[in-house]
Amino acid sequence: MDTNSKFLKLKCKKCKNEQIVFNKASRPVNCLVCGEKILESTGGKSKIKTTILEVLD
Repeated sequence: MDTNSKFLKLKCKKCKNEQIVFNKASRPVNCLVCGEKILESTGGKSKIKTTILEVLD
């Protein structure tokens, strides 16, 4: 596995929901509670649109 591939715990700016996502997602990720876009796919590393709480191994 690529050492730069990580799971991230993000906190939605709108509703404060915490969600775990992959940092190289192939599709945009929305908050499961309010639907706010929290991660944007760029074809490589994703663009984070909210606060990173923790990087998980």
